[in-house]
Amino acid sequence: RSFATVKEGLTATDAWDKSCYSEIDYTINENLTVYEAVQKFAAYNIGCLVTVCDDGKISGVISERDYVCKIALLSRSSKETAVKEISTKSANLITASPSETVSDCMAKMLARDIRHLPLLDESGGVVGIVSIKDLVKAELKEKEEAIRTLSDFALGKGGHFGSE
Repeated sequence: RSFATVKEGLTATDAWDKSCYSEIDYTINENLTVYEAVQKFAAYNIGCLVTVCDDGKISGVISERDYVCKIALLSRSSKETAVKEISTKSANLITASPSETVSDCMAKMLARDIRHLPLLDESGGVVGIVSIKDLVKAELKEKEEAIRTLSDFALGKGGHFGSE
């Protein structure tokens, strides 16, 4: 006889699978202009892109915050500024592995006051990016499932029947 259990430890991959980023090309070559990055932000309704070198390896990230702070406020031209001039470089980049828990990813983001987290595989290749919104949604879904399972049990439905 099996019983439903409260699932623990959603991973970054779980959040990524539900993210808008999983459906789009979330990268931009670092040699393109900031204007091209802003066009991509607007086209996909996103706030961050992973920057890559000509060989496709991660070089950093560029965000709406970078645009506002380093272009708009300094009266620079987005059409004349390369992405690599304002992006956060990979040496200073906070990343996660796809297997890290949602909670661990959130803790990293909150500690550094960032809103996007690139996901890197074991060899350092970019496999995704998650936003704090993606992580909050995943965490909320996990908590709702736990509450439903515990409520079913408390109401005498038993752990194996579920709430349907």
